[in-house]
Amino acid sequence: MTDTRRELPSVSTLLQTARIRELLEQHPRRVVLDAIRHTLDAARTSGATRVTEQEWASSIALAVEDANRRSLRPVINATGVVIHTNLGRAPLADVAIRAIEEVARGFSNLEYDLASGKRGSRYTHCVDLLRQLTGAEDALVVNNCAAAMVLTLNGLAQKKEVLVSRGELVEIGGSFRIPDIMARSGARLVEVGTTNRTHDDDYRRAITPKTAAIVKVHRSNFAIEGFTAEVSVEKLVFIAAEHGLPVIQDLGSGLMLVLEEFGLSGEPTAQIAVKSGASLVLMSGDKLLGGPQAGIILGDAAIIAKLRKNPLTRAMRVDKLTLSALEATLRLYLDRDRALRDIPVLAMLTATVDSLQNRADSLAKALRSNKVEASVIETEASVGGGAFPTARIESRAIALEANAERTEAALRRGDPPVIGRIEADRLLLDLRSVRPAEDATLQAAVLKAVS
Repeated sequence: MTDTRRELPSVSTLLQTARIRELLEQHPRRVVLDAIRHTLDAARTSGATRVTEQEWASSIALAVEDANRRSLRPVINATGVVIHTNLGRAPLADVAIRAIEEVARGFSNLEYDLASGKRGSRYTHCVDLLRQLTGAEDALVVNNCAAAMVLTLNGLAQKKEVLVSRGELVEIGGSFRIPDIMARSGARLVEVGTTNRTHDDDYRRAITPKTAAIVKVHRSNFAIEGFTAEVSVEKLVFIAAEHGLPVIQDLGSGLMLVLEEFGLSGEPTAQIAVKSGASLVLMSGDKLLGGPQAGIILGDAAIIAKLRKNPLTRAMRVDKLTLSALEATLRLYLDRDRALRDIPVLAMLTATVDSLQNRADSLAKALRSNKVEASVIETEASVGGGAFPTARIESRAIALEANAERTEAALRRGDPPVIGRIEADRLLLDLRSVRPAEDATLQAAVLKAVS
């Protein structure tokens, strides 16, 4: 019998074809060669040997396109989860993006004091704004909130005990657990109270000469209801003061503005946390704050000065791009109205239902005019990022009922990818988490996916 695989063209033969020569002019030779070999291997595996020159060229061109596609790509978040951890959390404000671009283009004064002409410190950037906005004595920015916790406990409680309520030993995204993160600091975790009820005396009884700090973790990604009790930060500060201990509050979300007028309550702001008297307040930069990934430590100037000298600080330091984006984002908070308008996370969370309805109606009408079955339905969105875990925000979504799974896959694999959710055999594209500027792109993506 004849082995049909012998009918496959050779690499050198394909390289001589007109279309492949065009690809070689546009792309590195290595990329084109890899694409040819990948295409030949696929044909050899499938047994598809009788392929025309045009078909070979098309397959190889697609392989080149796949090879050149970036691994990290922009997507449209139509899930209704505004701060979606899997989708990169907070999108940055335009001014933050411009700040990154300006700093990235050339050199900067990252560690250079322009006033004195001498070596400076990256840890001075953003500090004045954080003091002004939160009322903290001092501030330190590291690469994320988990790093802030590890650094803080390593600096204050290495080989000593730290008290934490059992009801606050939470698991955060990616199966990372607060107890495991804290243990990496070198501190020994001491659990107090029970899962649902922890009282003042639970802390008092647990304090020993080995105790170095009390930690209060804000349960930002779940809620305990019913027969419950917990000790406030203010009470913990009083208890800690009796023994000369610091109180560390893990705030989590980094909320800077009260959002009760928009139906979002129960999440403490950074300002309130600082006023509560905790020695240090830790929070994220890329959740409700709406900035880049960062861990922010606020509070006692003497303690923060000590943390700056900790060798771990260098391992957890942020780069110039993060600092530039964070500073630009923080500056928006000097004007509340501007922050609500220009910080994407806040703008999406506070958008009116009427505005969402108008956008949804317009988008559905455009889709129907292109013979796509689309309707507008009432939905409930969520904040995400572990913030306001029980809040359900009224929203509007485009519902695509035909071939929901096939359309979802086509949108997810599109360019740009669109991520929605399937409910009751319908694909929902929730506009609460879609920026208005993305509506036209979303429309085009849906039309391409269903064609």
